[in-house]
Amino acid sequence: MKIMDLGQEIKSRIIAISEDCIFLDLNAKSEGIIPIEEMQDTDGNLKVKTGDTITAYFIGTKNGDMLFTTKLSGDRADSELLESAWKNRIPVEGRVEQEIKGGFQVKVGSGRGFCPYSQMGFREKKEPGEYIGKTMTFRIQEYKEDGKNLLLSNRVLLEESNQEHINELKEKLLPGTKVRAKVLTVHSYGAFVDIGNFKALLPVSEISRDKVQNIDNVLAPGDQFDVVILKTDWEHERVSVSRKMLLADPWENVDKKYKVGKKFNGTVTHTAGFGVFIQLEPGLEGLIHISVLENADRNTNLSKIYHEGDRMTVEIMEIDVSKRRLSLKPATTEEQDNAAARYMHDQSDGNTYNPFAALLMKKK
Repeated sequence: MKIMDLGQEIKSRIIAISEDCIFLDLNAKSEGIIPIEEMQDTDGNLKVKTGDTITAYFIGTKNGDMLFTTKLSGDRADSELLESAWKNRIPVEGRVEQEIKGGFQVKVGSGRGFCPYSQMGFREKKEPGEYIGKTMTFRIQEYKEDGKNLLLSNRVLLEESNQEHINELKEKLLPGTKVRAKVLTVHSYGAFVDIGNFKALLPVSEISRDKVQNIDNVLAPGDQFDVVILKTDWEHERVSVSRKMLLADPWENVDKKYKVGKKFNGTVTHTAGFGVFIQLEPGLEGLIHISVLENADRNTNLSKIYHEGDRMTVEIMEIDVSKRRLSLKPATTEEQDNAAARYMHDQSDGNTYNPFAALLMKKK
């Protein structure tokens, strides 16, 4: 196999993982080798598996083995390799030593570099002191004086990683796709949820088919549930989701459950100048028009008579499934109906007039 140029980039499939090394498929008699610690997180857990394809950079040979890295660090970061890293855009690992004028001094291999404030971190607000003492990954933006003068950027790598993640999500998070969500934060206008390491908005109107009065009574950080992707705006990295769309829509079976002339108990949700809205179940409201309300006309302030949360018995006047409309009118309760029936039965053998029973029968 032709020897690669120092710093040459390859994309290769992981064919095996041992206790110390990760082996890459080079389509040759030998495999490429990467130290396993490069692919472990801070807790020592592997971030890759056999079959994954990764990007790596050639850094030389040893005992016939071809050595690769995903980033230069430690004693491997000599001047020759640092220059190659600069030319080939290979990430380098460095330890943030101290804050200096305009940014940070970073130790890279046996040399030192400078990372400006503007090139440290990505979309995160941290105090400079939080970076001191940390080992981080950088890209060399300028290489001078045989590697003794390096201009570094941590931000550019994070931006590239974020863009790769966004490109992957574009293929997966399509409108209508169902995904698992975890609540991160709760606000009056909705909740931010994590969907595959991406923060999306769950608007308050998309939480439930019922009207959400206080979101804190419905959701809390850490809650998990399925949602559907509503809209995506990848240019601005915004995604909105809906939980409501996965809940049963009462209008799908409204004509089976509710019949014209039947009575049901409901709850006043709000009033308008033209009538009172009554909820029969979450996501299903009907209107009592002001014209069928006793002792009310167009000049009546209905909000002073009917209050949110009031219970009310109503009768179905009309069902329009295509327009998702229910027309209602006030009705007597079952208890009132039974009382009226008893009074009428008691009076059936005589001619005595009972005004209370007559009133109840009239309301029916």
